[in-house]
Amino acid sequence: MDQSQNEANLSSEEMNRYARHISLPEIGIKGQEKLKTSSVLCIGTGGLGSPLLIYLAAAGIGRIGIVDFDVVEYSNLQRQIIHTTNSIGLLKTDSAKQHIHNINPSCRVDLFNQKLTTSNALEILKDYDVICDCSDNFPTRYLINDACLILKKPNIYGSIARFEGQVSVFNLEEDSPNYRDLIPTPPPQELIPSCSEAGVMGILPGIIGTIQAAEAIKIITNIGYPLNGRILVFNALKMKFKELTLKSNPDHRTIDKLIDYQSFCSEVTVKNEVDCYIESISVKELKILLSQSSKEIILIDVRNPNEHHQCSIEKSKLIPLSTIENGKAISEIKILSAKKNLYVFCRSGKRSLRALKHLNKFGIRGINIQGGIEAWNNEKS
Repeated sequence: MDQSQNEANLSSEEMNRYARHISLPEIGIKGQEKLKTSSVLCIGTGGLGSPLLIYLAAAGIGRIGIVDFDVVEYSNLQRQIIHTTNSIGLLKTDSAKQHIHNINPSCRVDLFNQKLTTSNALEILKDYDVICDCSDNFPTRYLINDACLILKKPNIYGSIARFEGQVSVFNLEEDSPNYRDLIPTPPPQELIPSCSEAGVMGILPGIIGTIQAAEAIKIITNIGYPLNGRILVFNALKMKFKELTLKSNPDHRTIDKLIDYQSFCSEVTVKNEVDCYIESISVKELKILLSQSSKEIILIDVRNPNEHHQCSIEKSKLIPLSTIENGKAISEIKILSAKKNLYVFCRSGKRSLRALKHLNKFGIRGINIQGGIEAWNNEKS
């Protein structure tokens, strides 16, 4: 018996630990041994990565890699269940490793405390059997997708927003669909609200991340029917699942090198802005301006009321983006900005840019505050 076979054999403790798996004819001892000798890479240790990592560790995956460069914050705890109050301030990877070893000490955990980039993606992904995309932004999703295509790795994709989530399996077989078949070109960045902007129901990533984990186990043990060519969509408010068919486009399988994905995802924004240039100002410049001539300035906050009440710029007026886009606030803003210079902000600068583009259609000119309230709070007076 060779060394690899010895490593695959289950100990008496493992036979007891995984008894409920082993009793399933579809998995059995052979399937559990496959899980033990398999490796899974999870990119992102947030809402989706948390349940996925917990269940993969409990299921007996032998080696787990984790890619993340963020630290645990209080606002994470509502949904990122792998972290605890005691984890505040720790690297998410370190916090996750500790939790995984509390569940399953025999699981090997590799940590990559860094951002996944074009220069390191292929090296990080190459040694793992299955890749799980638990990221939260378009540049990283396209990067993961293309790296999986080049390395011929299955990519288990998950995504969440507010009350809805979706899961699929990309690149499972040679002719399988991939992420570019789902979203061929990235949407304009200013139209994409972040999790902190749009919000998310805490339980939602638990449901979607757990489904991702189930797909990983099925692929490794070669059982059931993975979500290959199918998108599973879940709506928590309606408590309904629906399934969409995804077809493969051969043109999207010709990826042979990685690119600059930040630039790739911003190209759409640049093209859209050619005919609609929006002037911007840094928060440092704005603070100087306010100290000199605040009477000539009108500040509009286009966030939601709850965001505005939590924290805002002094003397700013709340006019949510939704009331600008539905036209209700146009007349009011015209009056407010008639004899004053209009400055618009949101949390990070995306929604304010969107608002100003819409106001331009009505002849209302304004200036976008770069970085929004986040930059304002971070800028020392």
